[in-house]
Amino acid sequence: MNSKLRSMGGFQLRIHDQMITLEGAKATTETIAALKTTAAAMKGMHKAMKIDDVDKMMDEINEQNEIIIQIQDALATPIGSAANFDEDELEAELEELESAELEEELLQPATTASAAAIHAAAEKQPTRPIRAAEEDELAALQAEMAL
Repeated sequence: MNSKLRSMGGFQLRIHDQMITLEGAKATTETIAALKTTAAAMKGMHKAMKIDDVDKMMDEINEQNEIIIQIQDALATPIGSAANFDEDELEAELEELESAELEEELLQPATTASAAAIHAAAEKQPTRPIRAAEEDELAALQAEMAL
C-alpha cells in the first residue's frame, strides 16, 4: 500500500511538471505570435513610408521655415522715418546720457543718500495699528482653537 501511495505521488508530480512545461510552451508560442504580428505591422507601415519621402518632407519643412524667417526679417526692417536712424549713433547717445547720469549721482553729497536710506528703513518698520491688528487676529485664532 505504501508503494502504491508513492507511485501515485510520483504520477501527480510528473503531471504537475508537464502542466508547468505546457504553460511555459504556451506563453512562448503566444509571445512569438505577438512578435510576428508586430513585425508584419511594422513592415506594412514601412512600405507606406520610404526614407526618400521622409527626407523630401524634411527638406520641404526646412524650406518653409527659411521662408518664415525671411518674412519675419522683412517685417522687422524699419520703414519710413524709423529707417533713417543710425543705430550706432543712438547707442553712443544712450551711453553718453547714462554716463552723465552716473556722474551726477556720484557728485551728489553723501548725506542725501544716508537720509534716503534712513527714510527707507523707517518705512519698513511696522506701525502700531498693524501690530494691534495682528494681535487681535492671533487672539481670535486662539479662541477658535480652544473650542
